[in-house]
Amino acid sequence: MIRNNWTREEISEIFNSPVLDLVYRAATVHREHHDPQEVQVCTLLSVKTGGCPEDCAYCPQAARYHTNVKVHKLMEVDEVLAKAHEAKEAGSTRFCMGAAWREVRDNRDFDKVLEMVKGVNALDMEVCCTLGMLTPEQAEKLKAAGLYAYNHNLDTSEEFYNDIITTRNYQDRLDTIENVRKAKISVCAGGIIGMGENEQDRIGMLHTLATLPEHPESVPVNALVPVEGTPLEDQEKVSVWEMVRMIATARIIMPKAMVRLSAGRVRMTLEEQALCFMAGANSIFAGDKLLTTPNPGVVQDQEMFQILQLKPRKAHKEQLV
Repeated sequence: MIRNNWTREEISEIFNSPVLDLVYRAATVHREHHDPQEVQVCTLLSVKTGGCPEDCAYCPQAARYHTNVKVHKLMEVDEVLAKAHEAKEAGSTRFCMGAAWREVRDNRDFDKVLEMVKGVNALDMEVCCTLGMLTPEQAEKLKAAGLYAYNHNLDTSEEFYNDIITTRNYQDRLDTIENVRKAKISVCAGGIIGMGENEQDRIGMLHTLATLPEHPESVPVNALVPVEGTPLEDQEKVSVWEMVRMIATARIIMPKAMVRLSAGRVRMTLEEQALCFMAGANSIFAGDKLLTTPNPGVVQDQEMFQILQLKPRKAHKEQLV
């Protein structure tokens, strides 16, 4: 049964259950709704890098922090489509384009992004974008161009949000998700752990996602990758058990969602990643970079799929109605 009326207490009880019981329950739910051998392979490309005016404490692309990220203007459409083609050849069925913008503006750059969306869609891949805040009209334009999914993470709980970002508020995040949903675009929304938040913040973020009018079709669970020059550069590595609890709880309370084992994989062993798949993760980002942070290489992932006898999930191109 798909529920949207979870209480924080119920989610907390699931989250804090004995870890082996939690993984068993999540694996059982996973098998009811998904093929446990199937994992979607996604590629994320930064089409416009750095120079962002926001102050997200985890992000090396914020203009105000002194990181090693070089600012690059929006890529040309042909360059992006060549990268999408490479990703498809390497086994990706979903191609996501990220731009370091606070919000989308109605200008030539947005027109270019619409052309990119059309081109990737023509490759028969699921096409996703993460471009910052969107108006309802911009969401409609992306939908008309063939956008399958839009990523807009909550990052953390509403209570902890202002400790991480001050240049926009939590409601801005929820408004963009609502605009995406109204345009009948698939919603990709999750968050990051390891930013100094407490357990209640993690539960709070999961509660917000699980009580939306419709669950996100995709829920990325990111472990912070600390970047020198950002306010969170000294944060300790998130343990695999923290990731397992997040993934398993997300799987149980949002059973049909793709739960994405996202940033932080580069610091996980194959065995740790296998635990996350057991807990209900069924998607990864492939390629040696996630926007600007490192990620396992394609060959490493192909070896992992062989060892764990996983198979890439095909693109699910049917549009929401």
